[in-house]
Amino acid sequence: MPRTIVKNGCMVNGPRTIQTSRMSLVDGILRRGRMPSIPVPQVATDQGTLDIYSRLAKDRKLLLGTQVNDEVCNQLVAQMLFLAQENPEEDITLYINSPGGSVSAGLALYDTMMYVPCDVATVCFGTAASMGAFLLCAGAKGKRRALPHARIMIHQPLGGAQGQAMDIEIQAREILYVRDLINQIMAAQTGKSVEEIERDTDRDFFMNAEEAVAYGLVDEVVKTKNMLPYPKKPALVY
Repeated sequence: MPRTIVKNGCMVNGPRTIQTSRMSLVDGILRRGRMPSIPVPQVATDQGTLDIYSRLAKDRKLLLGTQVNDEVCNQLVAQMLFLAQENPEEDITLYINSPGGSVSAGLALYDTMMYVPCDVATVCFGTAASMGAFLLCAGAKGKRRALPHARIMIHQPLGGAQGQAMDIEIQAREILYVRDLINQIMAAQTGKSVEEIERDTDRDFFMNAEEAVAYGLVDEVVKTKNMLPYPKKPALVY
């Protein structure tokens, strides 16, 4: 059985986990302890009541509000595939407030965003750090937005390896491959050179919303209510 290892505040099983999150300022704020359970409001519809997240999904609005992991990304992938099949022309909007997480899970979601025929717009509220920032900039060009007080952070992938020397060498090559892949994608999405991305992601690089626009991670800052489309207000049932 693989041993559980703790590296830089992240718990991993065995030597093959690659994470982008590290216990930085943002991660510490978002991941400190367990939040108390909050009742999820129900929304009245013609088909009965839905939880608020399902109701938002009906309006093609999805939420990434946790760490990036397989479970969350599998759900988002399934929702995107369904919505794209239902209407291949109408945009999907992905709202992001995430400290980052698994590279492989994030790349699965990224590939789906590129695969579906409809545009996937992205909106950052709160924080988009690490893989969260990567997914934010992966939105359709011209449709990537951040709220005024959002914080965005980019850095290089974080990984750990344990075992025989050859195993460590193999894992090191994989980490470098993933780093180069992410840098190439971010360079294409931001208009920066790969060399600039490599330099800026060598350490945690924080930006506010306006700085993220200048960097090319997002296209505009949401400053007025009409910059984000809202559906007709549904009735809430608590």
